[in-house]
Amino acid sequence: MRLNEVVYTDALPVEGYGPGFFRIGGEKHEAPLLTWAKGTSAWGGYDDAKTLAALAKEVDVLFVGTGSEIAHLPADLRDALEEAGLGVEVMSSPAACRTYNVLLSEGRRVALAVLPVT
Repeated sequence: MRLNEVVYTDALPVEGYGPGFFRIGGEKHEAPLLTWAKGTSAWGGYDDAKTLAALAKEVDVLFVGTGSEIAHLPADLRDALEEAGLGVEVMSSPAACRTYNVLLSEGRRVALAVLPVT
């Protein structure tokens, strides 16, 4: 079996998560949060469409983690992201973290906005 070293872009992968937090770049961050090539910061959750819509020209796809279980995005958030032209994939937070890490390892321009798991 041949093993390849994974090399990430400027963005850091999600190393782990637990109730109310995510570990990124060796640091524990309280959720909800947004992480991408330009850093990791708090995210205002479903009421903070403006922060996510601003990523439209910066990333190819935004993964939105909806917590422990997959859920629909509120209509106003979904509409704002569509209007901005942002590609969005919605899934549970654990699945969003895994998918984000895989695409990040491929050098893709991705972002992750996640709600905490319980």
